[in-house]
Amino acid sequence: MPTTAIFRSMTCGAVRTASHRAKAIGHHMMSTTTSSTSEPTVKFESNSALRSYILDRPLKRNALDEQMLTLLRPKIEEWSASDLCGTIVGRGSGPVFCSGGDVASVVQNAADPATRPKAMDFFKREFEMDYILAALKKPYVVIMDGVTMGGGVGLAAPAPFRVATENTQFAMPEAKIGYFPDVGGSYFLSRLDGEIGTYLALTSQTLKGRAVFEYGFATHFIPSRRIPMLLDRLAELDQPHPSLVDHTLEELSSERDDSEPPALFTGRLRVALDSAFRHDSVERIFKDLRTLLQDGDATVRQWASDSLEMLAMRSPTSLKVALKAIRRGKRMTLREALEMELKIASAYCSGASPDFDIGVKAVLIEKLKTRPEWSPSSLEGVSEDIVSRFFEPTSPYVSSAPRLEIPEHLAAEAISIPMRYALPSENEIGAVIRGSHSSGGEMGTRAEDVLARFAELRPGKLGVKEKVLEVIQRRCKVTDNADGNFVWLKWIH
Repeated sequence: MPTTAIFRSMTCGAVRTASHRAKAIGHHMMSTTTSSTSEPTVKFESNSALRSYILDRPLKRNALDEQMLTLLRPKIEEWSASDLCGTIVGRGSGPVFCSGGDVASVVQNAADPATRPKAMDFFKREFEMDYILAALKKPYVVIMDGVTMGGGVGLAAPAPFRVATENTQFAMPEAKIGYFPDVGGSYFLSRLDGEIGTYLALTSQTLKGRAVFEYGFATHFIPSRRIPMLLDRLAELDQPHPSLVDHTLEELSSERDDSEPPALFTGRLRVALDSAFRHDSVERIFKDLRTLLQDGDATVRQWASDSLEMLAMRSPTSLKVALKAIRRGKRMTLREALEMELKIASAYCSGASPDFDIGVKAVLIEKLKTRPEWSPSSLEGVSEDIVSRFFEPTSPYVSSAPRLEIPEHLAAEAISIPMRYALPSENEIGAVIRGSHSSGGEMGTRAEDVLARFAELRPGKLGVKEKVLEVIQRRCKVTDNADGNFVWLKWIH
């Protein structure tokens, strides 16, 4: 994965910004059913050079709906073009950043051919918002101090600075409701280390607290009590360079302490995860997990059992669609991935599978704890023809899919989910060990040399030493040259 995000300067003029705002306001006036006296579901704050949006829909756990998207986009575009704006911050009210999209209303609209275009338009507008956030020319910080799932992940993933706290609960739970990880999930999940992204997409497992940082989604871990201080510090930065924002975040970050639970996926368990979820076939993943039920390591056996139990609850169609999307997304740009996901979302709305409707009603509305009555109910019943409904250009289920409308000044941008300020990826650590890292110089092949190199590449970054040592322990063979002076590392493919 590239370690440097490319954020080029926007050239949006005041006229274009005003046009977008007028269009959005008009759409809002036509679409919203709330009264003019209702409390806004997105609040906006200005503090010196800091601009913040606060998602504030507490009864719906800050779930994104049409009105929130209508409010967000013009303000974000305005801030991006403003010389008075230094840093943009996204956060949520209460113990939630954003629990996802308001899919119950989407499913309701999709059920009626007359309102189906409205359901598709929701996904179109949501994905456009995610892309615009990825193209901001201002430093963008998202504070995930609470539940961050689904659509909330879509708002957070494009940020070069993604802050986790001890309260963070991160998940892409779409397979639970017969859908698939969208909002760029096929892009960013496929670029996490190893097969962590595949595992999260298929199981809908939740990462909590520091784990969100340690496994690559968050770029910093800051205790919740320090967030007010962080906001004050960011407000003091008039025209902040990203490196200055990174330094500010790092100063308020904290190291792991003894009271925190140990890292989830390390050593033998991590090897098992990457091995089992490496396949392009869901059936092969199930087969490997069943084999691991006989593993000599009790921790691996328990993890395999838990994983099989979670997968068995998921929509078989969703599992196959999600896996195919993630494998394709790894070779795509962000825009290409979002375009693919919009087609898949439209196919679900158009009846390519009944599972989205089944899952939303069972899980979100009726709140059943039992397995929904998926159709087909087994992996064997999900033929390649069914899966192709979501991907093939000639599929009648995607023929009515809308296309993303990206502002002209963003359309040619080379966008990547930024990882420059996160912990080094496993691929980057491997490149240093193998001597092929782009930073050049004398590449060490001893553990102390690798640690020294990353002290230069990520100066002052908390958690780097622990990450590098864990990867070395798991991915390297240690060779002693028998003279007592050097212990060499050999990368294991």
